[in-house]
Order: sequence, then structure tokens, then C-alpha cells
Amino acid sequence: MTRTTASTPVLEISGLEVAYRTADGGHRPAVRGVDLRVGAGEVVALVGESGSGKSTTAHAALHLLPRGGEVTAGRLRLDGRDLSGLTEKEWQDVRGRHVGLVPQDPTVSLNPVVRVGDQVAEVLVVHGLVRRADARVRAVELLRQAGVDDPAARARQYPHQLSGGLRQRVLIAIAIAAGPRLIVADEPTSALDVTVQRRILDHLDALARETGTAVLLITHDLGVAADRADRIVVLQDGVVVEEGPAARLLDDPRHPYTRALIAAAPSLASSRLVVGARDGGAREGGAAQGGEAPPSSAEPAPVLALDGVRKEFALPRGAERRTLVAVDDVSLAVGPGRTYALVGESGSGKTTTARLALRLERPSAGRVVFRGEDVTAARGRELRSLRRGFQVVYQSPYASLDPRFTVEQIVTEPLRAYGVGDRAERADRVRSLIDDVALPVDVLRRGPRELSGGQRQRVAIARALALRPDLVVLDEPVSALDVSVQAQILELLVRLQAEHGLAYLFVSHDLAVVRQVADQVGVMRRGRIVEQGAADQILLDPQEDYTRELVAAIPGRRALSGTST
Repeated sequence: MTRTTASTPVLEISGLEVAYRTADGGHRPAVRGVDLRVGAGEVVALVGESGSGKSTTAHAALHLLPRGGEVTAGRLRLDGRDLSGLTEKEWQDVRGRHVGLVPQDPTVSLNPVVRVGDQVAEVLVVHGLVRRADARVRAVELLRQAGVDDPAARARQYPHQLSGGLRQRVLIAIAIAAGPRLIVADEPTSALDVTVQRRILDHLDALARETGTAVLLITHDLGVAADRADRIVVLQDGVVVEEGPAARLLDDPRHPYTRALIAAAPSLASSRLVVGARDGGAREGGAAQGGEAPPSSAEPAPVLALDGVRKEFALPRGAERRTLVAVDDVSLAVGPGRTYALVGESGSGKTTTARLALRLERPSAGRVVFRGEDVTAARGRELRSLRRGFQVVYQSPYASLDPRFTVEQIVTEPLRAYGVGDRAERADRVRSLIDDVALPVDVLRRGPRELSGGQRQRVAIARALALRPDLVVLDEPVSALDVSVQAQILELLVRLQAEHGLAYLFVSHDLAVVRQVADQVGVMRRGRIVEQGAADQILLDPQEDYTRELVAAIPGRRALSGTST
């Protein structure tokens, strides 16, 4: 999708160096000698892992570095205008009026007590573009341009009343309100489902194509960059290690770091991860739509089976409906040493289904069967005893570990809670678990804040394995991680499954990740399983329109499988 760009770039960064002040008064370099150009109507993707300097580069271009951050060298030019030495008041005119920002997290980027229409209108008023009364009318039109359905009604709502995708569209409306020459999109879709992600990126692409707006796209997702960028700039440790047209860089990456990023990026072309003698190619036949996959005569009894489970939640008085059906007649089975992936968009019911499997929710109807025993009505001491056999790994490695504990205390806690072994035996078990998840023994003395995201997730996995469960529920376990760290965690999970015969219920909205680990896949929509069967069958030859839509929305699906974008 090559576009023609003007000879004078909209954004030009030359020799940018950024450092952060340290507690001892020194400086830690974060960006070192970065050169970057973005032309009119061009999308340039700045790609790298966490800590590579990509967001720091973007924030420096907006004069929005956090406290302690300082541009120590280099120049910034916008449409040829040197931005060096601008006062804060002058920068306030540049931001919003000439450069728009689409931040990563719509949950924290909008004022929760101001209607969204007023937040869009504020940009127009602050920059003196229209009168306040006219700004409200213009705000509705901007929401429509950003792809918000029923914009007049949405303008009167508060952020908490909108979905994540709609909130991100509001941020786009704010970013484009003043007709800026440049939009900086900092991980604008990392928290969104693939179908919503595609619609947001489609809109940013249309802005570049139709209005000549320059777009600097910050992302750790090489699939997104492959699909959307004219050029890709790869950052590692604050240094540009490679740049070039997207098609060339993907077809012929020249730097080892770029090659590693491409190799780690999941796509439907990825093969099933296997360990040793485990046969990742063997698959059962498909199941009837929405029904339970029929076990082969050679298959062992499932570790977990859900049989027609339904979950209803009571709604507040005054609602048109008195109950919300979150899960409706769901049946599935997970065998020992096998992975069943439950996929779907936010609100599809997959997380509620996982909570039913863990007996964190009681079903309104149907049965939950664990190791051949009906546990639907289990409670109290019986339920606590059962929970030794099934454990969970949550999405966020940052929120799921107690920051007051050391790693040793975190992994020891389930052993202590269930009275397993004496102190010396528990210490031996914890050291074995830490070795199992490929962490050095010295992490036991550290706290979660001292670990990277990937290390924290390894600790969470070690904790989940402490009681030697038969079933582990993995709720979006890699969606918060960079692609290379994601690949390491997936390989770890497959190895642990092979070594311990674990059954996995793997909850995800990312079908490319699912392709690497799943034996069976169930696709959920509006509380029901609409398609279910062997992973290859569902992901490579989907029969339902909804499944085909999910597959088509996978970023980088064509580019990373070796075809041109």
C-alpha cells in the first residue's frame, strides 16, 4: 500500500538522544541517536519490545516525557519548523492543533466524569477553532468520522458506558478534532480484540490515505506493522537497528533482532509447538456445531467436561430485561495432556465459562464434571479440596502477584495454605518449581517489581503448578507480553504440559497464538459455542461466518506468511 509523500517530511527527528535521571543523580540513556522521518499521507511503524525506546521517542516528539526524562541531543522538526527551544505554552499550541495523540489505554485516557462529546469539543474550544455551542455540534460529527455509531447519543454518554473499542474511537475523534498534520498512535489497539483492532486501524489508515495526515504508529506487534505501515523502523535498546519499506523488511530482514521479532510473531502459518515425542499434528475430527466433541474410543476420560452449562446474572431493577444470559448451553471436554482453546471477542462469555470451570461461579443450569465427578454443587470444604486439582494463570503478570511478597513467598503460599510438607520440603519444592519454569534461583529473594513481565508470568505459572494440578486454566496468559517473550512463555507451557500431562483450558482472543498451542478450539459468540472441533479444522477451514471474520482479522496474517501486503 505504497503512498506518494511530499519531499518535506511532516515529522523529522534527527540524532535524538533521551536520558532519564537516576536516583544517584546520574543519567540512564533510553534513546540514542534516533533518526526518523514521516511524510504526508505516510504510515511509519516504530517497532520494538518493551524498553526498546519506542514510546520514549514518541513522547519526546510530543514534548511529553515523564518527570526525569530529558532530551539531551537532537532536533525535532514539524513541517520544516524547528521545535527546539519552544516554551511550554508554545508546545500546548502544537499538541492537539498540529499533532494529535492516540494513547494506548482508553480506560485511563478519558475523564470519567465528563461526557465524551464535551471531551471532544474541548479540543476545538481550547485552540479557539469554534465557539463552545458550535463545538458540541462539531464533536458529534467528529465522533461519526471516527466510526462511532449513533454519535449524537454517544456524545451524551460517559466513558464507562462505552466499550473499549468505542472509547478508543473517542480518543481518535479527540486526536483528529483540530485537523493535525501528524497523528502519533501509541499502541492504540494492544488492549482490543482483533476485529475491533482491525476497524480502528482501518480508520487510521483511511485518515492517512484521504486527508494526507502523517501517522507514526508505535507498536510491539510486527503483524500490525506488517499490515499497516509503508515503512518500518526497528528499535533495540534505544538504537535504530534496521528500517525500510515494510515489504522489503519482512521479506529480507538484515538485522538479527529483526529476524528474531519476525520469527516470534505468531500467525496462522505458525506450526503447532511440540516438545520431544509429543505429536502436535494429531487431531480429532470436528464436533457438531455448538456441541461436545465426541471422544475417540482410544481417548482417555476428560479431566474437565462442561455439559450444557448456562449462567444468568440478575440485572438492576428498572432494566428492560431482568437477567443477562452470559453463557448459554455450553458443552466442551478437555483431556489429559491436551489443550482446549476457547476464543471469541470481549463479551462473548469465554471468561465466564472459565470461571464456571474453576467453580468461581455456580452455573444456573448444566453440569461441571472434574476427573469424572460431578462438582456442580460442591461447596465449602469439598470445593476447597477440589481446587488443589485445578489452578489458574491470569492475563496480567503485573496485577496477579502480591507486591508485598517475595517470589519465594508467592510460590510457597499454596503449599502452606494446603499444609503440604514441612518448611524444608516446601523450600525444596519451590526451588524445583523455579527451575521448572527456567528462572534463576536468585529470583526467590526478589519482589515482583524487580522482575520483567515475562519473568512475572513464569512465577505465576510456577505458583499454579505448586499443588501438582491436573487442569490449568490460562486466561489470556500472553496477551500483555511482547511477541518474543510471548513465544518463550508459549514454549514453556507446551514443555510443562508434555512433562506433567497437564490439561489446559486456554482462553484467548488471539487465534494466531491459539494455533501454536491448541488441540481443540471452541469459538464463542454471545454466550454460545458457534463452532467447535480440531484446531486445524477450525482455524484453517472455518465453517461459520463469525469464525471466518475472526480469522480474517488476525494482524499480519498475509504478510507474515510470506505474501505481499
